[in-house]
Formats: sequence, C-alpha cells, structure tokens
Amino acid sequence: QVLLVESGGGLVQAGGSLRLSCVASGRAFSLSIVAWFRQAPGKEREFVAAETWRGGNTYYGDSVKGRFTISRDSAATTVYLQMNRLKPDDTAVYYCAAANSLSPTWSKEALYNYWGQGTQVTVSS
Repeated sequence: QVLLVESGGGLVQAGGSLRLSCVASGRAFSLSIVAWFRQAPGKEREFVAAETWRGGNTYYGDSVKGRFTISRDSAATTVYLQMNRLKPDDTAVYYCAAANSLSPTWSKEALYNYWGQGTQVTVSS
C-alpha cells in the first residue's frame, strides 16, 4: 500500500499564501495520479487539483484556477500544493490522495484509493 502524510497547513490572513506538502511512502512507485481534495464543515469533499505522476499533466477545480498550483517531485515522492491569494472560502481540511490507475475521472473521489489524514487550512478575513 501507499502511505500519504500531509503538512504545511495553518492559519493565514486573506490574500496570503501557503504551501502544502504530501510525502508518499510504501509502493509510491506504482502511483499514476496524485491529487488534493478539501472539505469544509457541513460541505461535500471538493476536488482541488490533480497531477499525473509521470507526465505532469495538471487539472484544477474551478474555484482555485489561477490561484493554486500543484506540482510533484518524483524522486522525493512528494506532491505540493502552492496556494496563493487565499480567501476565507478556502478554509477547509485539505487531503492528499493518490491512485494507481489513470482515468478521465480525475476529479472524482472514487478514483483515489490512498488518502492522507488531512491538514487544516484556515484563512481569516
């Protein structure tokens, strides 16, 4: 299996920036796609961004396009989420996710079979 550990969450003022990191261990060599999801209290889990492990193709949710950037370091088996111009609506628990298989359904939770524990991001207004 693959273990995912997120870090980098915290409290930031609106308009500020944070960078989240997710380190994969175990059978990380088998990963095909990595992603970030987020979930605010009382809301459904929302797709944020994804990147194919080999090709580096990126995908973004509409709410974060132009503000967030996903990237990965294959050698370090680490995925990052650079978050700029943060808004209070970005407040959520952010989860790192990964899958062994590629699929056009990259924005769907069901694709991802590995999940981290989440890291809290709070944006003050």
